[in-house]
Amino acid sequence: MEERFARAKKFSGRLGVPGDKSISHRALIFAGLASGTSVIEGPAGGRDVQSTAGCLEALGVKTDTEVGAKKLRVTGAGKEGLKEPAHQLDAGNSGTTMRLLAGVLAAQPFSCSITGDKYLRRRPMRRIIEPLSLMGARIKAVDEQFAPLDFTAGGRLKGIRYRMPIPSAQVKSCLLLAGLFAGETTTVIEEIPSRDHTERMLGLFGVEVDRKGNEISVSGGSTLKAADIRVPGDPSSAAFFAAAAAVIPGGRVTIENICLNPTRASFFEVLESMGARISRQNPRRQSGEPVADLTVEERPLKSASIDGGILPSLIDEIPVLAVAATQAEGRTRITDASELRVKETDRLAAVAANLKKMGARVREFPDGLEIDGPCTLKGAEIDSFGDHRIAMAFSVAALVADGETVIRQAECADISFPGFYTLLRGLCG
Repeated sequence: MEERFARAKKFSGRLGVPGDKSISHRALIFAGLASGTSVIEGPAGGRDVQSTAGCLEALGVKTDTEVGAKKLRVTGAGKEGLKEPAHQLDAGNSGTTMRLLAGVLAAQPFSCSITGDKYLRRRPMRRIIEPLSLMGARIKAVDEQFAPLDFTAGGRLKGIRYRMPIPSAQVKSCLLLAGLFAGETTTVIEEIPSRDHTERMLGLFGVEVDRKGNEISVSGGSTLKAADIRVPGDPSSAAFFAAAAAVIPGGRVTIENICLNPTRASFFEVLESMGARISRQNPRRQSGEPVADLTVEERPLKSASIDGGILPSLIDEIPVLAVAATQAEGRTRITDASELRVKETDRLAAVAANLKKMGARVREFPDGLEIDGPCTLKGAEIDSFGDHRIAMAFSVAALVADGETVIRQAECADISFPGFYTLLRGLCG
């Protein structure tokens, strides 16, 4: 499927975005491991989260959507109650599904396997296989790092102290989940903080999480109790609309109910530092997460430098931030971002190739990008490479480009944001 866009004459309105994808995955998994029935309000509805729900159902967890309401009821199997699936689990395109569930599957008394689509099968899984193996898990993978991942029953898990070589909320969450099944305490040490939704949410499900400085620990034998979760709006989804409002002349949007967890909100801070006007209204807390409504208004932008210290908290927003940089005065430099090469696609290469097609002045480095602005973009045929964030980022680029832009494989946006294109066009009038 393809989508076609032309330069936007306006960009304004009020909107909501899907529930946070990271929080939705975790809410489903924790509810599935809990005793009792949990209600998840406002979960993300994209294919990634559906993949997690499908895997859990195959493991014996019951999920059902309340008719006429944006709520999901999950009847947990309990930590010891998962059953052997009748078929190979399918994580689809979702790295979060595969990596988080690996921490659960590694501890089960039955053998099973989990795979994904052709894109997920190219993503490296050694970063979870190695620490899980240290815990006693028995895992086989293609070339020792690619899915399918085959888990052999009988690997009794033991707690470990593990220092993260690179920041990764998925790896951290995988090990903390495995630690719930271990015989001792499991401690994860991270030099640079990554998303902390797992730590926050485990507390809501009755699990004590011990945080001391950069060390996060859980005790083996901990049990989960059912909880009701209200999922706030996804800041990574909101980023596309915030960026569009910041670069389209006269742009102004209000995005409701956005998760502003400090480990997730850096995109808005960077955009604000570049000159966009961003105001926060109605700040509150929702299921342990800070939440607010955001109003973003267009102003002249200036360049920014983005490096390792801040990258973990805006890694998914780099593609659309690079698009915004083409409209900013000066040279924007993004470094320490080699992690983007092992996402759904090589996002550094994809961003550089597509920006060049549109006439941007961009240089690609092994760990980042350099973008000179402002420049007038021109319409082009854009390859999404099957990556939802590339497709959506270049839909935003199309709104400030001369001529028509065609987004190839545009349907991949449904992975995280069903209805994205309709909402984007509606704000353009």
